Amino acid sequence: MKNKKIIFVIFLVLLFLFGFIYFVFNLYNQQIDTEKEIEQQKEIIEEPVIEEKRMSLVAVGDALIHNGIYLDAAIGNGNYDFSSMFTEITPLIENYDLKYYNQETIIGGKNLGLSNYPRFNSPDEIGLDMLGAGFNMVSLANNHAMDKNETGILYSVNFWNNTSAITSGQNNSFEDRNNKIKIYEQNGIKYGFLAYTNSTNGINLPKGKEYLVNIYSEEQVYEDINKIKDNVDVIIVAMHWGDEYSNNPNTLQKQQAKYLSSLGVDLIIGSHPHVIQPVSYVDNTLVIYSLGNFISAQKSLGLSKIIGLMVGVDIVLKEGIVTFENINYNLLYTYCTSNYKNFKVIPFDNLTDDILKNHESIKQEYMSIVTKEVIYD
Repeated sequence: MKNKKIIFVIFLVLLFLFGFIYFVFNLYNQQIDTEKEIEQQKEIIEEPVIEEKRMSLVAVGDALIHNGIYLDAAIGNGNYDFSSMFTEITPLIENYDLKYYNQETIIGGKNLGLSNYPRFNSPDEIGLDMLGAGFNMVSLANNHAMDKNETGILYSVNFWNNTSAITSGQNNSFEDRNNKIKIYEQNGIKYGFLAYTNSTNGINLPKGKEYLVNIYSEEQVYEDINKIKDNVDVIIVAMHWGDEYSNNPNTLQKQQAKYLSSLGVDLIIGSHPHVIQPVSYVDNTLVIYSLGNFISAQKSLGLSKIIGLMVGVDIVLKEGIVTFENINYNLLYTYCTSNYKNFKVIPFDNLTDDILKNHESIKQEYMSIVTKEVIYD
């Protein structure tokens, strides 16, 4: 009987020991699991977050200010007010960071006399009213830049230097030209903006003053881009190129687009044809071949000269790579009466058949030009 009691006590002791060991073992495993879970959570938390930056840009084409337009804007005493012509555009562009247009006709000073084609001169108010409408990035390199010779350029440069606009294309010295190759920043993205033209309509730049207008050459573009490319995330280039009144990019445009792309240009914005051309990619470079006229009095030359393109896009920077998102297109129509009065730029979405007959089918026709495939050799 006594032995049975001893055996029972030993059994209880062993049972307790096994139970204790089992408890400790489970507690240890739970601690290990908890520690593993904490480490896994730490690893998840400590994984590097890939930062994404973005800025938005909207672009329209040429402000081609014929005398019909500035006479319509005249308010007396040598003053002009173009602001009513752009009231339907401001709501479309106001939420973009960068808002681009091409000042086709030089602002050369009223003392030289305002003038029409073939050698334009526009009043200060067109620049001021375009800025008032919201635009903040302006190309000044185009075939009409030398219409008022060096005097006009110097006035234009001084005018734009006294505004807040980001500009490129005209300069008052070699030093000024070099200083205009600047680095800008928007939403944490560093970018450069350069503008070039292939022509000044046969008006040669004075010898020793080649700085007046940025004339495109592969050597000059290479030099300019090399000055900034290691210090910027995005390079934007405005190109004045192509054949007037042609909806198709010519061989030279495509060659120049390829060359600019090879140098690291991210976005090319084109003008000069006065009509719309396609939007395309060359490798990773987005190329807007021609935005057409933003505003003009070329109504007598046909509908295509008074229909322009607005392109909006998000420029996205991630891990050093630039991509484009949310690319959208708006067609714009320059309205005026038969006697060239009451000029107004109207988005196609705001048109009625009373303003432009068959505007919906016209929209489809012109959008097919925008999306047409560009064939590269």
